[in-house]
Amino acid sequence: MRNNSDKSAQALSLYHLLDPEVLANPYPLYRRLRTEAPVHWDPYLHAWVVTRYDDVVTVLHRFSANRTPTPEQLEAMGLAELSPLAQLMTKQMLFMDAAAHTRLRSLASFAFAPARVEALRAHIREILDALLEPLLRAGRMDVINDLAAPLPAIVTAEMLGVPAADCDQLKAWSADFAEVLGNFQHNPDRAARTVQCVVEMTAYFRKAIQDQKQHPREGLINSFINAEIDGDRLTEEEIIANCIVTMVGGQETTTNLIGNGILSLLRHPDQMQRLRDDPSLVPSAVEELLRFESPSQHTARICPEDIELGGKLIRKGQAVIAVMAAGNRDPERFDDPDRLDIARPDNRHLAFGWASHFCFGAALARIEGQLTFEAIARRTADLRFETDQPLVWRENLGLRGLISLPVTFDSVMAAPVLASTARPQSGCPFHHST
Repeated sequence: MRNNSDKSAQALSLYHLLDPEVLANPYPLYRRLRTEAPVHWDPYLHAWVVTRYDDVVTVLHRFSANRTPTPEQLEAMGLAELSPLAQLMTKQMLFMDAAAHTRLRSLASFAFAPARVEALRAHIREILDALLEPLLRAGRMDVINDLAAPLPAIVTAEMLGVPAADCDQLKAWSADFAEVLGNFQHNPDRAARTVQCVVEMTAYFRKAIQDQKQHPREGLINSFINAEIDGDRLTEEEIIANCIVTMVGGQETTTNLIGNGILSLLRHPDQMQRLRDDPSLVPSAVEELLRFESPSQHTARICPEDIELGGKLIRKGQAVIAVMAAGNRDPERFDDPDRLDIARPDNRHLAFGWASHFCFGAALARIEGQLTFEAIARRTADLRFETDQPLVWRENLGLRGLISLPVTFDSVMAAPVLASTARPQSGCPFHHST
């Protein structure tokens, strides 16, 4: 089997991420791109690839996010079967520029404002404790399927205002839709499943909107229904589209943050011990874990006009892939960037994007990450891999995460839970590995 060093003789391209070995450790490829061709025309992807921190910031700040093909364009490309997907994505704020983006984001951001999210910290801790209790008794878990996936699934359902018991279905849809957001290539074998996913999600949220109109409950759906700016209201199709993008973003980023973060701590036991010894480092650790193994590795933009970047002329309308994960390992921005340092100062990473498209769910993801890493550090000891089998990464080139992460550990007696602390009645049908 080839190793990463053998890739040096090959043409520079992000397309090598399709190789499972490179996907398992993309950072040598990113380093080579950043060193040899920081602004690189990728002939395989027909796009520019940008890997230096400052250049990534420029692209995220100045270039257009309006990159989704219309149903008509897809039909002209012979991909008419994907029209339902295009109809959905063209209404999502993720793929909009101002002022359309500002209109939708201002409505969604209110529900995710840091102060509002911070008020949920105690409740999120209850959800986390309920998930952890049986795992701690067993002394083993699959970090992804027992913890990193169900926690944000339950939290996201509650933020939306839909039954938490639906979290299993929401997670399945989220994972399917994320394959579209994170991959370069059109996979004909996945197209039918993706379109079916869109149809099912659309029907689900359309029904949720009708239910909310008859029986209002707190959450993002209700906020979208009642939101009004200068007499302007969101259409039902806009509400559905942005509930979906919120649902996916709220789950995928956090699942990958927790999974990748625990993997990084397993691989750097000195940093895990440092966290156990000094819990005050938890917020700093979350930022470093986001930088070190970014849950979102890259995103695409469209050049709005002829622009020179890194000595290369990028033409108006050309696609540009900004590799945040490469910028997060840029030695011109971060000292010793390939070293994990949970107390790293001046750590303004790119994991949540930049400027107007900065992830509006960042505050929520940070809290979920902080609570999880604090609980793992405080309530487990001798955390270790359960098996020496190679890790398997999801076939998602942009949203970096593991399929599973089985670990064993010794449980540490936690402080007693107050009798008045209610367990969340989530009804979430995730099955533990115990």
